[in-house]
Amino acid sequence: MNDKVLVVDDEHEIADLIEVYLQNENYEVLKFYSAKEALACIEATELDLAILDIMLPDISGFTLCQKIRERQYTYPIIMLTAKDEEIDKITGLTLGADDYITKPFRPLEVVARVKAQLRRYKKYNPGYGEDVEKDIILHSGLVMNIKTHECLLNEEPLTLTPTEFSILRILLEHKGNVVSAEDLFHKIWRDEYYSKSNNTITVHVRHLREKMNDTVENPKYIKTIWGVGYKIEG
Repeated sequence: MNDKVLVVDDEHEIADLIEVYLQNENYEVLKFYSAKEALACIEATELDLAILDIMLPDISGFTLCQKIRERQYTYPIIMLTAKDEEIDKITGLTLGADDYITKPFRPLEVVARVKAQLRRYKKYNPGYGEDVEKDIILHSGLVMNIKTHECLLNEEPLTLTPTEFSILRILLEHKGNVVSAEDLFHKIWRDEYYSKSNNTITVHVRHLREKMNDTVENPKYIKTIWGVGYKIEG
């Protein structure tokens, strides 16, 4: 069965272009030019990934992203923004988006990002685990089930986006060692569009800490090693 990708953009030419390129890669594309139309699809369809434009005429892409996460859907979300403004990127990531692409973009870049997100999402979801003994990670009240993509903290469920889950898993698997933001980025996305000014990982870590009631000043789980990276103490 082909992966289902939701595309929402009121600029018809852009939405149509993304559709063509994704269909050429054998994705099933569900395309909408407004958020309200897309909402009905989100409720009725089992999706694998969503591409949302921020500037929509009826409901903003930010709101649409938030509604998807409020409904506990964990599939990856990629935001499209016409403005190369850091605040838009941070807002999208904070609301639960996994990645962002600034317009104008190359269609092949969109395809590459979609493939990277789906590859990671499938790796950490049910049906893709290979070693049962490695499916469960335990640490200080934290229980991570890699196979079912579930995480409990002190017996309470943590609702994590795919990127947040990936970051936490990597830090747990490297417990006791520092992992740099750049290493986290490459382990998750496996490509080269990271730069020193990129704060994507920083935003995701901050959001992860908020969900875990962790703090920078007195961390119980994720510790920042300034100028180096992040670590979870062994």
